Amino acid sequence: MKRLLIVLVTVGLVVAGATGCGVSLDSGPVNTTGADLNPQPRDNIRDGGTLTTAIGEVTAQWNTFHADGTAYTRTLWNWYNPVLAFFSPDGIYSPNPDYLTKVDKALVGGRTVVTYTVNPKAYFNDGTPIDYRAFVATWKTSAGTDPSYIVSSTDGYDQIESVTRGVDDRQAVVRFKGVWAWPDGLFNSVLHPKAAVPDFYNKGYVQQPHPELGAGPYTVASYDRNNAIVSFKRNPKWWGKPGKLDRRWFRQMEPQAAINAFRNGELDAIGVGSKDSRAQVITMNDIDIRTSGSPSQSLIVVNLDTPTLSDIRVREALLRGVDRATLARIDFSGLNFTEPLPGSLAMYSFQPGYEDNVAGIIDYDEARAKAILDEAGWRPGDDGTREKNGQRLSLTLPILGDSPSSQNSARALQVMMGKIGIDLQIQQRPTSDFSKVIVNKEFDIFLMAFSSSDPFGMAYLCQIWCKGSQLNKAGAGSVELDAEIRRVAQIADPMAQIKAGNEVERKAFAQYSDLPLTNGPTMVAVKKGLANYGAGLFYIGPIEDIGWQK
Repeated sequence: MKRLLIVLVTVGLVVAGATGCGVSLDSGPVNTTGADLNPQPRDNIRDGGTLTTAIGEVTAQWNTFHADGTAYTRTLWNWYNPVLAFFSPDGIYSPNPDYLTKVDKALVGGRTVVTYTVNPKAYFNDGTPIDYRAFVATWKTSAGTDPSYIVSSTDGYDQIESVTRGVDDRQAVVRFKGVWAWPDGLFNSVLHPKAAVPDFYNKGYVQQPHPELGAGPYTVASYDRNNAIVSFKRNPKWWGKPGKLDRRWFRQMEPQAAINAFRNGELDAIGVGSKDSRAQVITMNDIDIRTSGSPSQSLIVVNLDTPTLSDIRVREALLRGVDRATLARIDFSGLNFTEPLPGSLAMYSFQPGYEDNVAGIIDYDEARAKAILDEAGWRPGDDGTREKNGQRLSLTLPILGDSPSSQNSARALQVMMGKIGIDLQIQQRPTSDFSKVIVNKEFDIFLMAFSSSDPFGMAYLCQIWCKGSQLNKAGAGSVELDAEIRRVAQIADPMAQIKAGNEVERKAFAQYSDLPLTNGPTMVAVKKGLANYGAGLFYIGPIEDIGWQK
């Protein structure tokens, strides 16, 4: 299961969390610490009702473990598949007792061993027991040893030596090759053993959610592929407490259409992490705006497959020409929010061990950017755009959706590039084109974001930076860097691993392939009375408790 996910939004559009105390709708500073979820016990939540929200894309690939899965794949997956672990807002792990009655972690002979005891009531919807075989299937497909599986991330799973049956079928014993610092990041969802056949794993979930292979409080009620609408209903085969909601709806919508639908009462919650979207809802009656910090990274990705950008000098000049402080001001305009410029794609500034690994590597320096392009043979033409051997230095930037904040950021970036002699062509595309753009690499540079599904960022250094990793959309990396990253993964002490990982990430940034821009706040506008939903940092809780207060 992916730990670090691609978020299908461009800079400035915030996606509502999976699960809020409302904050006042004044112009004071936003709350960016803790969670804002209106937490309520089940007794305070009425039975029935629906929850409808917008989604940027109903991704064709429904398998969240697959490389083509996205953040939205994961959102939908969690509504009808096993969720074995909960996380508090600050990232503390706890097993979901409906699936796991006990999780034991031990160091045996210098190796990490984790024993999962599965609730005997736990079954997939097709009647297959959830047992050690599901853990074997998840490891087998995610370990990276069989290239037949096109997996999103092998981090952690590639450190496992074996997954075996314990005292009975309902116990899985996971033995690592050595000490693994981050076991709580693994097996937080499991794959049905039937899905562990390569052809099915890669293709079987394309446009097919396969609810019979899922489990949980809800199951798929309908999937309208043409209109990109998905609904979930209570699962009659669920053994735990029933879901409070009658139906959970997701509708693919462009950002402005979603805002309009929320204002008209058609949606119950919406992300409002930009000045424009927040301004359109802040005067509405009977809503809360719920705010927290955001475990996400917006960034610029440079496509190394573009011939011009295969030259590291051009990439360095491009990224040194990016005034991140200006882009952040645009992104946070009207939000009364500031933050340090992010210096890592693995860690956040509020986490212990964080260091700014960008500083000193990719500093904003327009004069230096121009000098580097001069040295690379790119000379200004009559219109200011640089040329070399009769070729203009022209690059494309697709932006997705109609978010004014995204458009403003793109235009500002266009001006910055123009100042150093790069002609940046902006291509407007619908939000639903995200997978086409990112999977097919239909860009020269791209604004996108990662979203962390757990707090163990340094565990996924390879997922971000290893050559050939499915999350390494720039196509950077080297055999030497891969080896250093793998050496970091072998360090047993978490803080020591973070320190070593920071050193390696500085080398990774020196490839001039990726540049973090902002983390930002998570801001979600919701109708009053919606409980256990909103802005949650790392929060993952029981979806059966999401609903409307009595």
